[in-house]
Amino acid sequence: MAAVKKIPQRQCIGCGEMKNKKEMIRVIKTPENIIMLDTTGKKNGRGAYLCKSEECFVKAVKSKGLERSLKVNIPGDVYEELKKELNGLGI
Repeated sequence: MAAVKKIPQRQCIGCGEMKNKKEMIRVIKTPENIIMLDTTGKKNGRGAYLCKSEECFVKAVKSKGLERSLKVNIPGDVYEELKKELNGLGI
């Protein structure tokens, strides 16, 4: 009997839905307290996951979901940089 491979699930901090990890975008806080997107999903740091939609990003900013997940206060200019990076990914 073959073992069934488990697909990792993560919760979106915007909408709260559980989805496959590969379908989501990871936002990390590095050990140097830099907030950035992790397109590979393998960079070192504390991570939070977002759906690939601008609506979820807006919800996460409004509800301060990113700040709670990353356990750090995030200035407005960092949100602007993240939004530019997300738009660069075609979202």
